[in-house]
Amino acid sequence: MRARPELQGDFGMVSSTQWLATASGMSVLERGGNAFDAAVAAGFVLQVVEPHLNGPGGEVPILLYSAGAQQVRVICGQGVAPDAATIDWFRDHDLGRVPGTGLLAACVPGAFGGWMRLLRDYGTWTPAAVLEYAIGYAARGFPVAPRLAETIAAAHATFAELWPTSATVYLANGLPRVGDVLRNDTLATTYARIAKAATAAGPDRERQIEAAVDAFYRGFVADAIDTFARKPIATPDGLRHPGLLRGDDLADWEPALEEPVTLEYAGRTVCKTGPWGQGPVLLQQLGILDSLGARDRGYLSAEWIHIVVEAAKLAFADRDAWYGDPDFAEVPLADLLSPAYAAERASLVTDRADHDLRPGRPGGRTPRLPTGWDSDHSRTDSLPGSGEPAAAVRLGRGDTCHVDVVDRHGNMVAAMPSGGWLQSSPVIPELGFPLGTRAQMFWLDPDHPNALRPRKRPRTTLSPSLVLRDGKAVLAFGSPGGDSQDQWGLLFLLAVVDHGRGLQEAIDAPAFHTGHLIGSFDPRPFEPGTVHIEDRVPWATRRALARRGHRVIPAGPWSLGWLCAVGRDLDRKLLVGAANPRDGQGFATGR
Repeated sequence: MRARPELQGDFGMVSSTQWLATASGMSVLERGGNAFDAAVAAGFVLQVVEPHLNGPGGEVPILLYSAGAQQVRVICGQGVAPDAATIDWFRDHDLGRVPGTGLLAACVPGAFGGWMRLLRDYGTWTPAAVLEYAIGYAARGFPVAPRLAETIAAAHATFAELWPTSATVYLANGLPRVGDVLRNDTLATTYARIAKAATAAGPDRERQIEAAVDAFYRGFVADAIDTFARKPIATPDGLRHPGLLRGDDLADWEPALEEPVTLEYAGRTVCKTGPWGQGPVLLQQLGILDSLGARDRGYLSAEWIHIVVEAAKLAFADRDAWYGDPDFAEVPLADLLSPAYAAERASLVTDRADHDLRPGRPGGRTPRLPTGWDSDHSRTDSLPGSGEPAAAVRLGRGDTCHVDVVDRHGNMVAAMPSGGWLQSSPVIPELGFPLGTRAQMFWLDPDHPNALRPRKRPRTTLSPSLVLRDGKAVLAFGSPGGDSQDQWGLLFLLAVVDHGRGLQEAIDAPAFHTGHLIGSFDPRPFEPGTVHIEDRVPWATRRALARRGHRVIPAGPWSLGWLCAVGRDLDRKLLVGAANPRDGQGFATGR
């Protein structure tokens, strides 16, 4: 979209979601809201129309650029483990890991607080105004998208047999088909009660936001969560336990505002979240590839793909050994991101594919891979319903949502709402949504950086990205995809920065990723030497990779990566955006 010379205009987009969220965000911009208001409104709509990918019980990491302050900040809308969640508790109950379904894996729901922090500190609208769109779709209904219909169909036996509160919402009129109108009156009432409480606080916008937050974390929402979590529920894996989350856990939590973790690359500043997410792993890959001279290799050639994959293996091995909540564990980020360490890691790359998991020794430290994980991946006792999204049955592609917005002022947002999946935990009948299951990402190894601890954040895969040039935000992007998020995002960034591709061209390019890492979700798969690659990559290139020792696994021609992006072309004074064509669920809109 071409804007006037002073960079007026707005551009917003949402990936792996319905167009309703995109339209809601653009409506906010058209009505005078800024990028932060638009992102919040879109985020709440996503909780209604994509409940299999995110919900109010989930979380949202947010990267933002404030044009007025000319600074990037991270809002950590990732909730923490309950006070009662300890390694000893799980061991005492004969559980070797945190289950992927039910109430035991619930952390404090962070999404609501994260969105409200963004609205309070950077937005201009009131809670009632941004919630208006979500309330409307929940009350009047929305068309069921194909993947939502598939998810409900796959989980219907669990709902019918074990979780009647979920059946009440999602099977009220039988099994929904694609295009049917689905309503969630209870969720609409929940949002409306929060909006009413906010409005009743008076005309001051910040007081209204405080009232909305109180209603959720210290009011009727927290009370309903506390009551429901105390009841034992059955899960598809045969367990029957009450949850550990309590109202006090919600009352004591608030989202953190943090500095981003950054790396200078090719004249840009690439910004990510801290190591409570996997964000720094993208920066580590960039550092290794810079040492290897990747930008001088032929784009999408066998040689280029080979070194990109080998760099990913090394960076993700470090993720698996070193990352965790830095409030509880020493994460040597300065060493992990130093040029000297990147060069040291790059020196391990040869012409042959590596089949070992090799974390490094930043600053001479000894790496710690978690116990309870075997490199031969011999486990056969994985709990049903694990994975992202953690579901009672495995549902194939997709796992979460991504939102990018840029406005006429130059404000920019990249957010990754996820968790609180309808198929992972039963609906709380008074609220219309389930709790999240993000605590399944913890290890029950007390010496690992990502060990379970009360009030600790799990190391997630959620990883939005933001890029600066000369101190100004020029690009926001991200992709659903669990452990692949920062591999597909890397391909996109390299295509744009190193090889001059436009945003849409970079998204449309053939994608690939490696499974040579410890999977973040049960059953923690490890696929040594693998390269999953779209078969649009020429057969000769794939054969050359196989000759280098890669286990090449062809994927469908348009099957890997669900990226979306917005940007500012400061030289030509353009606002730009691009959406992913895969699955036909990405949308980009602007004016």
